[in-house]
Order: sequence, then structure tokens, then C-alpha cells
Amino acid sequence: MKNSILSLLGGIVVWLMGVSIYLISYYIQILENQELQTNILLVIGIIPSALTGTYLFYRNGKMKPTYLALTFVLVAASLDALITVPVFVIPSGGSYAEFFSDPMFYTILLELFILTIYSTTYSKTYFAKHIKNKKVS
Repeated sequence: MKNSILSLLGGIVVWLMGVSIYLISYYIQILENQELQTNILLVIGIIPSALTGTYLFYRNGKMKPTYLALTFVLVAASLDALITVPVFVIPSGGSYAEFFSDPMFYTILLELFILTIYSTTYSKTYFAKHIKNKKVS
């Protein structure tokens, strides 16, 4: 039960960091194409998000890497459907169909999945070596 709650909280942290990057990218005009700029910043920003979520989870939790990655992806997609789209996308003229049919959405979810598995492997190794009495499965 504790691991499930920790993984959900880690997924929420990842989502919050991703949404923050998404919103900040609209206030900073670097490229003419705002959507391209947002996607580039999200692809780059999901890296520290996944690493942070994985780190926070493995400080106190244990779970197989694929389960943790799947949890992060499902939490992020669910919160996008429940909060991001109705609060931020629809008021700016977008729609659910537009948001969820964008190939970059799935590319970013795949990146999150792969990064979580990758960082989990190294987090588990780190914690197994540096934290006493912590058995990592």
C-alpha cells in the first residue's frame, strides 16, 4: 500500500513539473512557433522530472522499474485528461481530440516511460550501495 501511494505521489510530482514547464514555455517567447517551442522544452524538461520522481520514490519505496514507469505514465496522462486539458488547453482554443491526437504527447509519454526505467536501474543500484539496511528488489 505504501509503495502504491508513493508511486502515485511521484507521478503527481512528475506531472506537476511537466505542466509547469508547459505553462512557463508559453510566457517565454524564443521561437516564432509557440507549439514547437513548448514541445522542445517539454522533451528536455521531462528528463529532470522523471529523475526527480524516481529519486523521490526510491528514497522510501520499492517497486519494479516497469511498474513505476507505467504508474508515472498513467498518472501523467490521467491528470492531463482531468486537469491540463480542461483548465489550460480548452480555454486557449484547443480540445481533447487535438491534445490527445498530437504525436508529441505520445512521444513525451514514451520518453517518460523509458527515462523512468533507466533512472530506476541506476537509482536502485545507488541506493543499494549507499543506504544501509535497504533491500532493493
